[in-house]
Amino acid sequence: MNDSGEIWASGRRKTSVARVILRPGTGKCEINGQSLEAYFPLNSMRIELQQPLIVTEMQGKFDIFVNAEGGGIHGQVGATRLGIARALLRYNPELRSVLRRSGLLTRDPRAKERKKYGQKGARKRFQFSKR
Repeated sequence: MNDSGEIWASGRRKTSVARVILRPGTGKCEINGQSLEAYFPLNSMRIELQQPLIVTEMQGKFDIFVNAEGGGIHGQVGATRLGIARALLRYNPELRSVLRRSGLLTRDPRAKERKKYGQKGARKRFQFSKR
């Protein structure tokens, strides 16, 4: 936390990276210069993003500023969620048990498996021809 009360943290998911800044405020959320509703159009994405705040009962106490890059929109939602959870943990270390119980501090390790040589994809093979 710096002298102006900002809390910085980052989160990752697949190939997405989100740098999150929490400032004491009214609950405004801005992602890459856009509002939450404009950047994440689906309601389910917005709910997933705000999960750490809901679980810790901190809605409306912080303004959230996010710089998300890489990957797709769902990866960016997951990365932002992890970044918010880590920032809340820096704000108050006593929230660790609540966040851990909800599974919000675990980085999702799943990523796209690489294509293998001699195959069509990561698992799929070329069609076998007997003759």
